[in-house]
Amino acid sequence: MAKLELRHVIKRFGDVTVCDGIDLDVEAGQLVCLIGASGAGKSTLLRCINLLEPIDEGEIFLDGQDIAVPALDPQTVRARIGIVFQNFNLFPHMTALENAMLAPRRVRGLTRAALLPEVEALFDRFGLADRMQNYPDQLSGGQQQRVAIVRALAMRPEVMLFDEITSALDPQLVGEVLDVLLLLKQQGMTMVMATHEMGFARQAANKVCFLKDGKVIEEANPTRLFDHPQHSDTQAFLSRALK
Repeated sequence: MAKLELRHVIKRFGDVTVCDGIDLDVEAGQLVCLIGASGAGKSTLLRCINLLEPIDEGEIFLDGQDIAVPALDPQTVRARIGIVFQNFNLFPHMTALENAMLAPRRVRGLTRAALLPEVEALFDRFGLADRMQNYPDQLSGGQQQRVAIVRALAMRPEVMLFDEITSALDPQLVGEVLDVLLLLKQQGMTMVMATHEMGFARQAANKVCFLKDGKVIEEANPTRLFDHPQHSDTQAFLSRALK
């Protein structure tokens, strides 16, 4: 899997600076969790890494290559960096299997027959083998989110980004989605996750970054950040978030 490095990433929308000089290092195989209040810049940062939003300043390196230079085809980069959102964004008129196969068939140029064993194996790995022919409205929220993760993995990404992927789920469904992330971590996937799931971040992350006003205020391993936060803003956020 790949290493991800951000250097002084700035993203503005008009006069508003949403990402304000962010530096971040994600080693190959690491899970880094981004925490902070809504509006802190977590989601925008993930969209910048995936090139869904062009950055105004800075550099984003994927295994040493600056992927934020304008000359690069963003579609090529997005084939290497998968992203899953809190809203599942599945096509309602397609089965789970068809949803998962659409992008890799178009982007990777594979036939259905060539791709099918690989995608079937992904469905089986995440407990969805019996749901491949179901349409999204026949699936629970947790199942739909797992299909969205399968769809992203079918592109064979080197890095996976997760943007509050449990926020739209009923509490009883959150665990089944987080279990998928634990499995991916065991398999060595490089991941960056924006989350409000503090317990999961403490348990699973290699590093946790607290964002406020578009800046990384503090970053550390989970034990130090949650048990001994150094910055007053981190302390104030965690005192509210961990109630």
